Parts: sequence; structure tokens; C-alpha cells
Amino acid sequence: MNIEIKQRLRWIKLYEQTGNAGLVCLRCGISRPTLRKWWRRYQQQGIPGLQSQSRRPKTSPAQKIYPQQAQWILELRQQRRLGVRRLKNELVRLYQFSVSVATLHKALKRLNQAPLRASRLLRKTRKRYERPIPGDRVQMDICQIAPRLYQYTAIDDCTRIKVLRLYPTKSAANSLDFLEQVIEEFPFPLQRLQTDRGREFFAYAFQERLMSYGIKFRPIRPRSPHLNGKVERSQRTDLEEFYSGVDLKSENLHQQLQQ
Repeated sequence: MNIEIKQRLRWIKLYEQTGNAGLVCLRCGISRPTLRKWWRRYQQQGIPGLQSQSRRPKTSPAQKIYPQQAQWILELRQQRRLGVRRLKNELVRLYQFSVSVATLHKALKRLNQAPLRASRLLRKTRKRYERPIPGDRVQMDICQIAPRLYQYTAIDDCTRIKVLRLYPTKSAANSLDFLEQVIEEFPFPLQRLQTDRGREFFAYAFQERLMSYGIKFRPIRPRSPHLNGKVERSQRTDLEEFYSGVDLKSENLHQQLQQ
């Protein structure tokens, strides 16, 4: 016997003992119609009558999908794996039966038909976007690791050679210093530098240094970090695999990063 039946049976027993409906309603916090309903059911059916009954209507005048239409929908879905829009068109074409897409969704749910999942077409070969010549395009970006700790990253689009440095701020002076480090460590000349539109890269001193070295500057479009995908993925890997396991306040953090 569940809790609801026990509670309703307590109402009935209290009413049998007192014979005062107002007292029972006041003590149990129920209304007189509620007490009368359960009292009549108890008199007619006993304790089984105290169970909650379904409120579903006996007839559905507005029902749109009857067993015959449900059979059509089930056959089309299972035999031809049609989505709801194609199902709608086929029902009109084959059986002159028209319903809305929302109604078809509900019918498929009642028939326990899971939504169709489009299969991904796998490429036969991977298309790798890279420049054919080392130094033809170098991607550069800045990632904040912690307060007053920024990682400058440069990665060559062709060879994937990477240069990293840590600075307390991102500024034009630090960008110039990092550019010199990149030029010194890369074993090939830089022809093109690709960055986002940070102010530290658009500073006059930085642009003049690029022109003096004959390096072309190519900023990516606004709000398009995927165009700098190689350096973005590299920085995310550093955050997840390196910085998550070291002490950011360590004095030899630079040496650990180089290792």
C-alpha cells in the first residue's frame, strides 16, 4: 500500500469515527468535495478505489493519427528510413493523407521510432593545409597563462618548428624581443608572419622591424582564430598538458618550458 492510499484511508477512518466532514477537512487540510469523492469510491470499491485513476479521456475527437495511418508511417520509416518531411510528402502522394510535421514527430515518438542520424561521409584522404616552403608562413600568437604571465608562441606552417617564450605582459617591446628570438632560432628565413589583430602586433616599432627584415605581415580576419589553427592548437596543448602539472610560480618555469 503506497503513501497516497494510506493517507486517503486515514481520511476515511477519521470520518467514520467522527461523522463530521468539516472537522476532517479542517484537520487533514482537504476540501469537502475531495473527501466526498474518496468516500464514495471507498464505499463502492473498498481500498482499491482509493488508487489514483487515469484522467485520460475515453474518446479523442481531435485525434489525427489512427491505427491505419500509424501503420503507414511505421512502414515508410522502417522500410525506406524517411525523415519527417519526406514522410509528409510520401503520405500525401501514396495515401492522400496530409498532416503537419509536428504531428508526425509526435506519432513517431508514440511508435518508439528514434530520430534518424545522418551518417558522416568519411574522406578517403586527409587534406592537410600547409605551405610547401619552410618559413613561407609563420603563425604567431599570445596566450595568457596566469596573471602577469603570457606565452608567446610561433610555429612554422610547413615544418611545425615551434618557438616559445614567457613574458610578464603582452606589449610591443616584448613582441619585438620575441621576434628577434624567432629569427635567431629558426634555421630558415622568415618570409611571412601571420598573427591576430592584437595591438602589440600593429605597433609602429613592430611593423617597422618587419619591414626592415623584409617580412610580410598578414593579420587574419577579425573573430577568425581558426585561421591561426596550428598555433591555437599548440597553445591549447600546452595549457592542458604542461601548465596543468607545473608550479606557475616556480623560478625555473622557463627552463621547464624549454625542456
